[in-house]
Amino acid sequence: MNSLIAWFARNTVAANMLMIGIILGGMLSFMSMGKEVFPTVPVNFMGITVTWPGASPKEVEEQIIIRIEDALADMHDVESIRSTAGEGFASVRVESNPKADLADFLNEVKARMDGISGFPRDIEPPRVERFKAQDQLLGIVLYGQIDEKILKEYSKEVRDQVGKLPGAADIRIAGTRNEEISIELSEEAMRRYGLTFDEVSAAVRKSSVDLSGGIIKTATGEVPLRARNIAKDQDDFNNIIIRQTADGGTIRVGDVATVIDGFEDEDLLSRMDGEPAVLIMIQTTVGMNVVETSDAVHKWVDEYKPTLPEGLKLTLWWDSSDNYKSRLSTISWSALSGLVLVFLILIISLRPKVAIWVTLGIFTAYMGAFIVMPANDVTLNILSMFGFLLVLGVVVDDAIVIGESIHHEAHVSGGGPDSAVIGTQLVAKPVFYAVITTMLAFMPWLLLSGIQVQFTRHITITILGALAFSLIEAFFILPAHLSKMKPRVHMGRLSLMQKRIADSIVNFAKNTYRPFAYKAVKNRYVTAAIFIIGFALAITLTQTGRVNFSFMPEMENDMIQVRITLPQGTTFERSQQIWQQISDAGDTIDPHFKDQLKEDEKIINHYFGFVSPTEVEAYYDLEPSDVREISTKDVGNYFRTAIGDIPDAEEVKLRYTFNDSSPDLDFNVFANDMETLQAAVADLEQKLMTFDEIYYVVNNIKSVNEELHIELKPGAEKMGFNLQNVSRQVRQAYYGDEAQRLARPGGDVKVMVRYPLQARRSLDSLQDFYLRSPDGNEVPLMSVVELKLAPGIKRINRRDRMRSAWVSAGLPDSARQDIQEDLDKNFFPEWEERHPGVSRKLGGQAEGQAKFLQEVVSLYLMAFFAMYAVIAIAFRSYFLPLAIMTAIPFAYMGSVFGHYIMDMKMALFSFFGIAAAAGVVVNDNLVLVDYANKLKEKGVDAYHSAVEAATARFRPILLTSLTTIIGLMPLMLDDSLQLQDLKPTVVSLSFGVFFAFFITLFFVPALYGIGEDIHSWTGEKWRRIKGWFKGEEAIDQAAE
Repeated sequence: MNSLIAWFARNTVAANMLMIGIILGGMLSFMSMGKEVFPTVPVNFMGITVTWPGASPKEVEEQIIIRIEDALADMHDVESIRSTAGEGFASVRVESNPKADLADFLNEVKARMDGISGFPRDIEPPRVERFKAQDQLLGIVLYGQIDEKILKEYSKEVRDQVGKLPGAADIRIAGTRNEEISIELSEEAMRRYGLTFDEVSAAVRKSSVDLSGGIIKTATGEVPLRARNIAKDQDDFNNIIIRQTADGGTIRVGDVATVIDGFEDEDLLSRMDGEPAVLIMIQTTVGMNVVETSDAVHKWVDEYKPTLPEGLKLTLWWDSSDNYKSRLSTISWSALSGLVLVFLILIISLRPKVAIWVTLGIFTAYMGAFIVMPANDVTLNILSMFGFLLVLGVVVDDAIVIGESIHHEAHVSGGGPDSAVIGTQLVAKPVFYAVITTMLAFMPWLLLSGIQVQFTRHITITILGALAFSLIEAFFILPAHLSKMKPRVHMGRLSLMQKRIADSIVNFAKNTYRPFAYKAVKNRYVTAAIFIIGFALAITLTQTGRVNFSFMPEMENDMIQVRITLPQGTTFERSQQIWQQISDAGDTIDPHFKDQLKEDEKIINHYFGFVSPTEVEAYYDLEPSDVREISTKDVGNYFRTAIGDIPDAEEVKLRYTFNDSSPDLDFNVFANDMETLQAAVADLEQKLMTFDEIYYVVNNIKSVNEELHIELKPGAEKMGFNLQNVSRQVRQAYYGDEAQRLARPGGDVKVMVRYPLQARRSLDSLQDFYLRSPDGNEVPLMSVVELKLAPGIKRINRRDRMRSAWVSAGLPDSARQDIQEDLDKNFFPEWEERHPGVSRKLGGQAEGQAKFLQEVVSLYLMAFFAMYAVIAIAFRSYFLPLAIMTAIPFAYMGSVFGHYIMDMKMALFSFFGIAAAAGVVVNDNLVLVDYANKLKEKGVDAYHSAVEAATARFRPILLTSLTTIIGLMPLMLDDSLQLQDLKPTVVSLSFGVFFAFFITLFFVPALYGIGEDIHSWTGEKWRRIKGWFKGEEAIDQAAE
């Protein structure tokens, strides 16, 4: 290493070529990198969907889901299986081990599904697909008072045209019903003409064909034969012949039935500002350039709008790239401002030449990080850009330490290449090991598993890349640039001012700091006790809840989403009532905040809603966060209160963040018996309602409605009826018999034969229903069966092969811990006794948080040992690494105090700030201890060595702390809403470095002295023990 440093220091051309190569490589990588708001993370979920028309949830569970679960249960990489059995469908979500190869896992799941032979014969082919983690980049809305078919046709046109734009590869349409052709056959018509549903369906199938008839080989070539007669529209289906009578008459579909070329019989309401609407969503894809795609869509929208017919409007509702641009602009401005402030600090405390090259070194290290990022699938996003700000302190620390050492050596030895080489080599060891230990401090974030924390790798790789290239820059480039530095003889005004400031720092260190440092070392045990008490106080703040912890920080969005899930069987009228309840609450938002708004200022831009019998969704688009002072969180909290209670809801979600960091308290409850499960859930729900802090409680097993059960009367079988053919005929009438599927642009269209809509929605029609026996007799349904009302389960949820349910309680984050402790202590022990066979575990955010904490603790124990081992080997000491690594717990102490002072919750990102602060201070501690050891080798006693080392290193330590804190000051003082989610990291780093500054200058010298005491004490004891053994040996020899 020393010879390589010397070679580059004396070869400025090589150093400059290396720097230019790094900068060029970084710029090329920067221009080719994908740009996205937040990183796209891989999803380790596979979805299995099976459709079984007409089957009950219990049938679906027993004959489909349990067989799938049995087939997948022994797969090696299966982490969990969650299943839902509903009316006519099965949905299974298989979660793999995060470290599994997802392509191989998907193939094995498909192979296992293909191996299941016991499925019912009339199911549709199972679909197995991998879930995609995608965000919605842009939302285009078509709306207006216009026919539904025309609206849908234009939505398809928009989708097709936008799909040709750069990056817009995945587009979805929401708010429209699927097309369907319904052949509606009344009971009266069937009886008049002696028809059945089967006969009409068979006629449609037979007359609407597209079959190959083979090939005729002639002398001139092959001629293919094809029988093709495809019914495409209402007229074609009306003309299909069902039967020809003996007298030559023809019965066509149009004679006995009504053909409706329309949409599925599904209640759906989709509105934009109160008008019928369709939403076209452009999804993000891996590595896409959101800025390029956004610009292309904006241009297309401007060109397409004038072509729309009267009454149809188009608006670009939201654009997530705006958030990317505004956040990136804020981060870039903060970074640039911080870099300028760092340069100003350096230029007034070091020589201008040193300041310029140190600042340029930061830029070089950052360019090097851009080279590393694409190779590791890291895009240019908000988190990776934030990583550059986070690592600023460590990067500038390396350069300051080496630049200051060369500056000092140039004044001592006269300057030149030798001074640059010696100055670098003097501090190369501590700088090298400081960067290595800092890398180790961030390494656990690369090894974590789970979707919620996978995106942290974007910050980590950015930091590791910048650190690695900062080392290259500090060792091989900076010395060459300072190799011609000489002691200053003729100084201008700036140089004189800089010299006065530099001298004042040195004089302050010698005359003011040194006496206090001597007192700290002299009273080293008192000094240590004071800092340990401070650390204990920080722990107390976290344990008593004065500083709370939130697993994921809230990343506020410019949109509020409300989703209400309702039980199966809920009427469409009830869903519309809830939509009106939400809409009325939304209308009060602007008036409620009017005192905080300027004249003509508003909060809500547009609102969009989807309403179906089982789900109500509302989206409220807010003014951009950079033009309003009211946070999305404040609006969301008011909106939740204004909506009020929805007692019949299964789930109530109000989301105002990108990452859905809801503080809700969720529980998963398990039992094999449904009645036991329902009783346990009701008991837990009742208990949660007793807490004043909780504002709603919902569960997902309220889907118990009354249903009509069909039972055969005695003697029905003698008439030729059994339960199977009776239920089949009833299903044909009320659900429909699928006669064929018609290929149309945009997807297949079902052709259904069934009762008219009015009959399908009336219980009275059962009184007029006639069954057809195998011998052609028509028998009234009510003479063959009895109809009985009974409770029916509309949905069965399972998790890990047991029936399950979840209970969710909405509450403020500050109340979560107290309520959880109260439940664990005073409720759950008795609850488990009352409901034997029932088990539970935390769900939602708490479940992910528990896994995260368990994993991060084990990984950091390994990282701390690795850091300890590296420093121990470097300094050949068991105690000195402990003194140096005190930076880590005390950086945590500074972070806690910072969050307390700023009245802010700690979050996952806070620990990034702690790791970065620890890296800065470990660097300072290493340099200080290394300098003290060198003084000790020269014969200075350990106590004076510690004080003199701290005095000599006072200036670089001060500069490192100042540049880190002042460099982050623009971001700290930025009160815009875009970066509030990243503030915990800035607070951790700034306050961690601030408090650790005093740790390095007072606590570490005191610990160095305590280490000498321990060494002297153990040495004395060892000498006595050896003397005792030697004395005993001498006595034995004398006795002989």
